[in-house]
Amino acid sequence: MIDIQRSPNSKISNTNFDNLVFGQVFTDHMMECDFKDGEWQTPVIKPYGPLSLEPSARVFHYGQAVFEGMKAFKDAEDKVWLFRPDQNFERINKSSVRLAIPEFPKEYFFNALEELLKLDKDWIKKGFGNSLYIRPFVIATEAGVSASAAKEYKFMIICSPAQAYYSGEVRVKFSEKFSRAADGGVGFAKAAGNYGAQFYPTNLAKEEGFQQIIWTDANTHDYLEEAGTMNIFFRIGDKLVTAPTNDRILDGVTRKSVLTLAEEFNIETEVRRVSVKEIIEAAENGELKEMFGSGTATVINPIVGFGHKDKKFDLPKLEDSYAKFFKDKLMKIQYNEAEDKFGWRYEVK
Repeated sequence: MIDIQRSPNSKISNTNFDNLVFGQVFTDHMMECDFKDGEWQTPVIKPYGPLSLEPSARVFHYGQAVFEGMKAFKDAEDKVWLFRPDQNFERINKSSVRLAIPEFPKEYFFNALEELLKLDKDWIKKGFGNSLYIRPFVIATEAGVSASAAKEYKFMIICSPAQAYYSGEVRVKFSEKFSRAADGGVGFAKAAGNYGAQFYPTNLAKEEGFQQIIWTDANTHDYLEEAGTMNIFFRIGDKLVTAPTNDRILDGVTRKSVLTLAEEFNIETEVRRVSVKEIIEAAENGELKEMFGSGTATVINPIVGFGHKDKKFDLPKLEDSYAKFFKDKLMKIQYNEAEDKFGWRYEVK
């Protein structure tokens, strides 16, 4: 059962879909569901608008907040598709458990998400690269500043139309001092605080001409883990290498999909620890062919160069890059333009 409150007016006619800034325009509706008295209440779909929270709501004081990133796509026949939404659902609950937030029911999640997308279907534009970015999130709403897990929460889903994501040339800096996460921490979770803690060191890297940081392990800073908001891949010769997931590294949906496609197309892969020293040596001897990040917003983001300490390296420009290959394969599946032998597409009916 979902309580649906339709917006009396749509903002869509005032939206310039040819000039969207990622994550700044939102659709007409949002989903909201409260946890109180020990259970999740009836989900409500209502007009998008501000929230009213107590200043003492615990999310503001103790950071109990987790989120997900998903996309909806529209094919040539106006059918709407999601890409591996089961993985996002499982991960937001995994993140919630780590932050002592109650898990959200699967039926509520999928029923509410489908109803929301059907209401705001016109916001999903056709065309390769166009999509609707979907942001599910949970926050602690119980009033009070005692340092303990909240007893009340709000689960929400908001949606933002997006164009083809392109951020220009990306150069990354290998972190020498700062760490994204530590053993036993919340690095594997999409906890809001993980991202807040990244902004300061990322700003320092930007002052040096880099766009993102590749984080290194907290113990020695000798091993590369993930980049900014993305998992990271290295092509050494014709071998694709990426770090294993653990309690410091996000188990990215796009990352898993790339590894599956690599196996399907007989591209040799290694999932193992990747040292800073190894990548620098590979760059110096010409074995490092490419680096790219993977994530929901960008799908695949090629990296043109990197820096470590006082050294900078440029990567070769390849016509037959793995980055281009995987992005094409993934997007054709997402937009229903290619066979989906893995069962990754989910139709919103």
